[in-house]
Amino acid sequence: MFNKITIKDDERGLLFKKGSYAKHLQPGVYRHTKFSEESIVVLNVAKRFDVPTKDLSLFLKDTALLEELTVIDVQDFEYALHYRDGKFVSMLTAGTYAYWNTLHKHTFVRVDIRNPEVSSDISLIALSKLQGYYQMSEVANHETGLLFYNNVLQRELRPGKYYFWKSPTSVLVKTFDLRQQQLDMTGQEIMTEDKVTLRLNFVCQYKIVDPLKAFAIKSFEDQVYILLQLILREYVGTMKLDDLLRMKQEIALFVLSRLNEKSESYGVEFLSAGLKDIILPGDIKDILNTVLLAEKKAQANIITRREETASTRSLLNTAKLMDENVTLYRLKELEFLEKICEKIGTISLTGGGNLLEQLNSLLSVKGADK
Repeated sequence: MFNKITIKDDERGLLFKKGSYAKHLQPGVYRHTKFSEESIVVLNVAKRFDVPTKDLSLFLKDTALLEELTVIDVQDFEYALHYRDGKFVSMLTAGTYAYWNTLHKHTFVRVDIRNPEVSSDISLIALSKLQGYYQMSEVANHETGLLFYNNVLQRELRPGKYYFWKSPTSVLVKTFDLRQQQLDMTGQEIMTEDKVTLRLNFVCQYKIVDPLKAFAIKSFEDQVYILLQLILREYVGTMKLDDLLRMKQEIALFVLSRLNEKSESYGVEFLSAGLKDIILPGDIKDILNTVLLAEKKAQANIITRREETASTRSLLNTAKLMDENVTLYRLKELEFLEKICEKIGTISLTGGGNLLEQLNSLLSVKGADK
């Protein structure tokens, strides 16, 4: 009695005698007795070479079989990208793999993950199928990045997307915003030389020009804030309140000048600075308001006296002229009489006949002229 086994064109056979591998078989028909200790394992050449319960190394000594296999040995520090007929298939981790090369061409791209950055010759299409094997970091157009492997600086990164293999090497991309930034200091309490406690609102604008120096400073923004705070205290603490209020426009110039003295060590450029508000204590504010009101009243009194003096001097000059010139005196009378007549329809006078006759005569003359 014979067992008949047919191996098709897309198949290959592996002959075992007494459980040990003997040789591989080409397509065809094979017979062996049921009582023999031979067995045949048929494999599909479109799939990976794999014999259940058998180690691959058992078959790699067969030179005839090796001619039909493509074998790759992936090391512990490697990944291998598997391409079949030029198309990406899978990612291989550490191990030994064999593929039949009779129907398809198998090629591999080795990746040394000791250098975590993904090479530019690996397509993004292949990467998109490898979720979990890589990480992506992005540097925006207004940013610059610093690349670190195991906390050791490697290089500066320009704007773009960067891909890194997940490996024992830790990867960190630290980004810095290169746009103009603003630092606000609000409600900062500072004592003047004459022991008046003020609250200041101050603002300054800056931008990072040297990311390496900025990164070397722990809590960068906090330290810039403290620098601004100390400079303000230096300026305000040496001035009296009256001088400070009179020269408050100069605070910004002084602070900006002192900030730029330190800018290189911080890796920044300070662009501008300005004092927004000076907030006085309530009692000091009341005192200043009282002083201001008194000053304004004094100024108003001076102006009033000046105007009264000028008015009196003008009246005196007019009186002298009218005293010296009868015609001028008469014209002045007529001027006042005209103003009275414009506003009053009827005039009644008592206490003297002559005055009434004079007014009537003046009015009749005026009516005749019209």
